[in-house]
Amino acid sequence: MHGLINRSLQCFISEIYSEAEWEKIAADAGVGFTNFEALMVYDDHLTTDVIDAACARLEKPQEDFLEDLGTFLCTDKKLDVVRRLLRFGGDSFTDFLFSLDDLADRVRLALPELEIPKIEITVNTAENITMRCRSEFSGFGHVLVGIIQSMADDYGTLALFQHVGREGDAELVSIHLLSASHTEGRDFVLALRAS
Repeated sequence: MHGLINRSLQCFISEIYSEAEWEKIAADAGVGFTNFEALMVYDDHLTTDVIDAACARLEKPQEDFLEDLGTFLCTDKKLDVVRRLLRFGGDSFTDFLFSLDDLADRVRLALPELEIPKIEITVNTAENITMRCRSEFSGFGHVLVGIIQSMADDYGTLALFQHVGREGDAELVSIHLLSASHTEGRDFVLALRAS
């Protein structure tokens, strides 16, 4: 697993629960160190061991933990680069959803060695959309639910999201759009402002 994913997991636990909690979880998982390097590649089992240890120590179902991780990736100020990358997908939440099918290619331009799940969109009706998330890592569909819920809020869209299980090699996420302009949404400008 790419170190950037593991580092994000570490940051999530440290920021939301505490640095001390992260150190206990890393020890429970038998990681052997407390800091993942963002540009290294680690054995996949380390990632799953950390997730299992975190869920056990925090007494959280894995689905909830992973969904919270997805929310964190889009809402934490230190990770605003993730939000910005996703907002380049379009001016509306619907545009954003349809841009997800080429997200893996966009990420590969910046980090060729980072493999992210392939996302496919199926429009069932104008209000109902199904996302298929294809990944070797089971559970990424739950991370995706947290990400798209956060992005719906970012765009000011009211929608319902549900992880509905697996179909073959894909995790399915159901999206029911209720109101495209429920609230004003967060400001977004293409150019970064100078500090």
